[in-house]
Amino acid sequence: MRIFVTDFDGTEHELEALEGWRVMEIIRDYGLPIKAECGGACSCATCHVYVDEEWFGKLRPMEPEEEEMLDEAYDVKDNSRLSCQILMGEELDGLKVTLAPNPD
Repeated sequence: MRIFVTDFDGTEHELEALEGWRVMEIIRDYGLPIKAECGGACSCATCHVYVDEEWFGKLRPMEPEEEEMLDEAYDVKDNSRLSCQILMGEELDGLKVTLAPNPD
């Protein structure tokens, strides 16, 4: 399985993805600049990504905790999600996301 991640410079990276892994973990483990300060506990919004429009409807709906955290995120859009809340599976093979900006 693969995911495609566009970084802050607009460069797209093709990453190998493992079933059951959080998208945030995959991005972090490849060394891309994602803060992911809470480590996937859905208690911050530093793993905020924009999901490509063609993939957004294929994701599981947001839980209330994720919606609350996104309320605190920077530059939220209609296709915003927390990458720690997206679990990889065969149905997401080819998923495309873009790293959202984080204020320093």
